[in-house]
Amino acid sequence: MKFLALTATVLSLLSSSLCAQESNLTTPLTSRQILPQNFIPPQVFRNVNLLRTINLEKSYPRETVNVIIENVDSKPQDVYYLPFEAGVIERVGGLEVRDKRHPDKGVFEAEIVEYDTYSPTLFYRIRFSQPLKPSEQQTLSITYSILSALTPLPAELQQMEKQFLLYTFSAYTPSAYTTLKQKTKLKFPNTDIPEYTVLPASSNAEGKEDPQRQGSSFTYGPYGSVPAGAAEPISVRYEFTRPLSHASLLERDLEISHWGGNLATEERYWLTNNGAKLINHFSRVQWASSQYYNPPTRALKELKLPLRVGSLDPYFTDDIGNVSTSRFRTNLREATLELKPRYPVFGGWKYSFRVGWTADLKSFLRKARGDRYVLKVPFLEGPKQPEGLEYERLEVRVILPEGATNVKYETDIPLIAADISLHRTFMDTLGRTTLKLTALNVVDDARGTDLIVTYDYPLSAGLRKPITIFIGIM
Repeated sequence: MKFLALTATVLSLLSSSLCAQESNLTTPLTSRQILPQNFIPPQVFRNVNLLRTINLEKSYPRETVNVIIENVDSKPQDVYYLPFEAGVIERVGGLEVRDKRHPDKGVFEAEIVEYDTYSPTLFYRIRFSQPLKPSEQQTLSITYSILSALTPLPAELQQMEKQFLLYTFSAYTPSAYTTLKQKTKLKFPNTDIPEYTVLPASSNAEGKEDPQRQGSSFTYGPYGSVPAGAAEPISVRYEFTRPLSHASLLERDLEISHWGGNLATEERYWLTNNGAKLINHFSRVQWASSQYYNPPTRALKELKLPLRVGSLDPYFTDDIGNVSTSRFRTNLREATLELKPRYPVFGGWKYSFRVGWTADLKSFLRKARGDRYVLKVPFLEGPKQPEGLEYERLEVRVILPEGATNVKYETDIPLIAADISLHRTFMDTLGRTTLKLTALNVVDDARGTDLIVTYDYPLSAGLRKPITIFIGIM
């Protein structure tokens, strides 16, 4: 037995070294490009026409900017700078830039660049797949979300009062280049918008007072030529009687078992409701009586997790233990796990819990050539709520079979860290190869994004555990 333990230790060290050498985890994901301190984006582009849409229907703003850019330089250019305030850029998530006319070509490379730690403005540097020739135009589609950008006003309310949110932005879309024509459209969840900034007709290119209102939508603009860096502060206050669900951390484990033929998933949540707080103490009687007519509420009282058809054995626990207020519905077309926390989560309140389930591995894994396997799983599942859900930090661990090597991965989610380690569980000899990926500022819109992991798993690795156990017994 001592010999077996010594052998397992040596093999463990060799296995760790092999995984590190044969993976695609050598890129320093957390590094930033540092520019000269006196950096100013070269004025080699101009925005010919720009339309920005701000969607406020969820608990986080989602912005889409469609802009026609033109190369005004005498040389081909392939780098476009997108400015953000320093306090905002750290909360930007899911930024994607595509060629609107050819979206099938994929997303352009985008990274944060830094030139002065104390500068109020930082940039995303967008690099085109092909340089834009002089006088040539291209239509860009830029989408991103901003986390923790909405402020409840007033900050404290009675238990059954309506909640209103304040959002502040600029009527002029922030740009590092001159914009010849632009407008901004806002989409609200309803028509109850008691306060908003009004701009005089003199600033509008068509001589109209801003905003122009149509149902639950506002339009600011169009505006004529606007220089780079120009801003016009706008504030809107609107009703949003739903929770502002914010996960400070989600730990998601995906454990693969070739012997059992199943994929075990566990997710651990640390949730906070960033909505308006209660002025007085919570009244259980008032809450129970209001549930008979089920009015809109800013408290988080239910979470629905759509799962893959065929999912089995769900569980729901929190810091106290098993939570019985859950329901699992499954049929040939869908599978849904409905969760109800032990208490309604009002503004400022927190709730941490874990959920898990299993699924048939054949739905996610296929064998390639030789000993190569390809695993395709969702990077993010989680609740699907009408108000949305934002994740400040997301850690995904893919726990592969013991002896898996040459691990590689692919995903469209921007990552800040990726590493390979060993995870030891019951009756393991060396420990299971584990891929850990970390992302920041992810929203529930990323639920459809896949994570593809490939690895080698020879027959000898699959037989290691039963042979070791047999020898140990002997």
